[in-house]
Order: sequence, then structure tokens, then C-alpha cells
Amino acid sequence: MPALSFQSVSKIYPASGEPGSQPLRALDRVSFDIEEGEFFGLLGPNGAGKTTLISVLAGLARPTSGRVLVQGFDVEKDYVQARRNLGIVPQELVFDPFFNVRELLRFQSGYFGVRRNDDWIDELLARLDLTDKAQVNTRRLSGGMKRRLLVAQALVHKPPVIVLDEPTAGVDVELRQTLWQFVAQLNHQGHTVVLTTHYLEEAEALCQRIAMLKLGQVIALDRTSALLAKAAAHALRFKTDDVLPQVLAAKARVTGRIVELPAQDSTEIERYLTALREARVRVEDVEVRKADLEDVFIDLMNGSGAARPAAVMEH
Repeated sequence: MPALSFQSVSKIYPASGEPGSQPLRALDRVSFDIEEGEFFGLLGPNGAGKTTLISVLAGLARPTSGRVLVQGFDVEKDYVQARRNLGIVPQELVFDPFFNVRELLRFQSGYFGVRRNDDWIDELLARLDLTDKAQVNTRRLSGGMKRRLLVAQALVHKPPVIVLDEPTAGVDVELRQTLWQFVAQLNHQGHTVVLTTHYLEEAEALCQRIAMLKLGQVIALDRTSALLAKAAAHALRFKTDDVLPQVLAAKARVTGRIVELPAQDSTEIERYLTALREARVRVEDVEVRKADLEDVFIDLMNGSGAARPAAVMEH
């Protein structure tokens, strides 16, 4: 039995009522399973449907059609059992301002019928470097500490399935390392982990399998190694202040002064360098690197893919 099962899930938001507005299909027949013990990545640009899918999973939004199961429990028909098996770390930093850290974790435990779990709360506080904040009111925590507390809240009832929705957005390197060490340990102990992130290097390093969403549809679903194998073998990377010749500009990924060109082999790299010399483009910090998950992601998102228009008329 899968840990999570998304079965032809669609979500259509009605038209806003303004002239010319149309219903929005945020999810379009999304189907895939996540197996017990997997570390699974859910990737896509803003507006791809990731947050909507997690909202449906959490019971915060009802699907227009389809169903979602958490360890066999339907998130609509068996909400209590499904939610008990699920721990979600949301993007938003929202807390009750009247409690300190330990009190908040005790209340969160009570929501799931868990009592006398101070030993586990102490371990969470220690692993997330919150021990010295246990008696501090949540209003006085920094943004990074609040992010750690969100993780502790999601894990306080020891859920077998953990969903991390952009858990390291805007946090420091120390927290990212601490969090991933802890989550990786939980995964090794058998917990299923689902990660959404815009830090694609994290997904590449951590996730065994990845689904990519575009306009509410799954356009790629495979093992991380298989997705990487589909990318160009290498990339030529350099910095320049000059304008690229059109033949290179059409292929280039440009970020500020940094230019990257996909290349299958050394012959293609030499052709790029020759074209740069002939166009008298001044380059610096030239290097050749292996293709990574970001290359795969950009290729899929820029390609025609299997995505369909987000606006629909039917209900």
C-alpha cells in the first residue's frame, strides 16, 4: 500500500465574476503514488499547482474530482485517520501568540490525542536547536527560529508521512544543514518524506524520485538519476558583459553576467568557444560542469511538455 496516493485529482476554482474571467484549473487529473519510506520531490514553478495539491492532501481544499489517500485513508471520508498519519510543514509562519514554544508543542500534541510526550518534545527541541527557546513566547522568536518551530509542530505526533512545503525558504545555511540531517535520519528510520522546494540542488541531493508539475499537470515523474540522465551531459559556464551572438543567445541560460550553454560533448563546447571568439565576446571564469537538476527543470518547463491551458470552461 502506498504512503500517499493521488488518484486523478482535479481542482477547478470558479470564475471571479469579473468580465472575461474564466474558471481556473489548478490541478488537472494528477495521478501518482508515493511509496512507504520514499524521499519524494514535488517540483514546479509558481502557479504549477504544488500548493493546491498539498492543500487537498491536508484537507484544506476539496478536490473537484478524484481522491487522495494517506496510508489507505481517504482525506475526505477518513479525515481524522488520514490527518493523524500526516505531518505538514507549511510555508506560512503562523503561530498562536499567547504561548511559549513548549506550550505550543504540547497543545499541538493534544490535537492528535498524544499526551505525556515531553521526552519526544525535548528531543525535537534539541535536534532543531530550540532547547534554549522552550520558555520563550512565539512572538519573540526570529524568523529562523519560527521556521524550526513549524518543523517541530509537524513532527510532534510522530507522523509516518512528513510533507515539507518550502521548509528552507529564506533561512540561513546552518538551519538548512540541521534540518536536512534530522529529516534524512527520520527518512532512514522509515518515515516517508515529501519535499517541495525552489532550491533544486536540495531536491537533487535528497530525493529518490521527483514529480514535476506545470499548469496543474504532471509533466515528469521518474527517479532523480533517470531525470538527470535525460539532460545534456555538460554545460559551458562563463561570465561576460558583452552581447551574445544570436546563435548562442537562443540556447543560453543567462543570470546577470553568468551564461550557461548546454553541451553534449567536447566538440559542441569547442564550437561554442569558437563562436564566442569570432564574435569577439570577452569571457572570464570559464568552466565546464556536469548538467544538474536545474538544467532538466528548465528544459521541461520551457518545452511544450504535456501541460494544458489552466483556464477551462467545464465544471
